[in-house]
Amino acid sequence: MINGVTMTINVDDKIRLALQEDITGEDVTTAAIIRENTRSRVQLICKEDGILAGLPVFKRTFELLGEIEFETFFNEGDHIKKGDLIATVTGDARILLSGERVALNYLQRMSGIATLTHSLVSELKGRPTKLLDTRKTTPGMRVFEKYAVKVGGGYNHRFNLSDGILIKDNHIGAAGGVKEAIRLAKEYAPFVRKIEVEVENLEMLEEALEAGADIIMLDNMSNEMMKEAVSLVNGRAETECSGNVTKARLKEIAEIGVDYVSCGALTHSAPILDFSLKNLTNL
Repeated sequence: MINGVTMTINVDDKIRLALQEDITGEDVTTAAIIRENTRSRVQLICKEDGILAGLPVFKRTFELLGEIEFETFFNEGDHIKKGDLIATVTGDARILLSGERVALNYLQRMSGIATLTHSLVSELKGRPTKLLDTRKTTPGMRVFEKYAVKVGGGYNHRFNLSDGILIKDNHIGAAGGVKEAIRLAKEYAPFVRKIEVEVENLEMLEEALEAGADIIMLDNMSNEMMKEAVSLVNGRAETECSGNVTKARLKEIAEIGVDYVSCGALTHSAPILDFSLKNLTNL
């Protein structure tokens, strides 16, 4: 358990794949320069202000290469500042040098997502509306990226296609309409599964409500249409706003009264938070 967030999926295989991508045979440079076990220590230093996320993955990257000692001075979700000494890693210099890039890639990507998420969540402070991520994630990185969203204060939408029913426009087209799509979903899925349906206008919304949808996704609606949609729903289903969600719009969307706001930018457009491994010293 880290700051109230649990990494529930074994990620070792994913980290190994990243290491194998970076070291297909050997780290030629390190092997040439360091011919034998040399016990060393290196410092992890933050180069930008932000939210820290991914320390367990950073640490595990080195552990998969060999034995290390890890000392950290911050926790997941902490606010960190440029110049902060975040942690030290001690072990064979060859492990530290060979794992450096992959470990930093994870930490930078995850901390960047947590930082952006925290910035957007701050806009919803004092309001019941929850900020959700989406499946717009980097292939092979979903577990890390969705974890980072939670560290930043956001919530996870479904993890994958097996995780929940979300009827979108092409499903509706294939079924022949909103009502038929919902009927088929209810007929097929276990009764414990909620059914969410995406609607683009008020006519589709009325059909979804009549068919008994549990969650209505209001897709790419103007604020005016969204207000009318929430009024029509009137508590008969949960509501989610999706599409063209920006930081500037978040307060307005929350004031309309939707239950959730989903934002793909949390994972597909977050800039990294920069870190460096510096000051390697032989012990």
